[in-house]
Amino acid sequence: MSAISVREFSYNPSAVFARVEKGEAVQVTRHGKVIAILLPASAATSRYADLVAQGKIRLKAATTSDLDHFPRYDLPPGAPDPLELLLAEREEDDR
Repeated sequence: MSAISVREFSYNPSAVFARVEKGEAVQVTRHGKVIAILLPASAATSRYADLVAQGKIRLKAATTSDLDHFPRYDLPPGAPDPLELLLAEREEDDR
């Protein structure tokens, strides 16, 4: 991933976008701090590539077996069904 300053970017943004279209990721910096990262649209998961390479995160596709790892909560008797509440709110939002 290459880095350019805001000033460099402002001189010729079209050239920077052309580099990104060719697959390059570009960091835009101001006073040495990264303020933006330009990524090719086709590289949605590659934005995590640096973190994966550093071992800070692991990418894993979620499956239905992952549901066993989420906590389950018992509702008190007579409590409204959370799913029904959510669907009712969505229906109101659609109006």
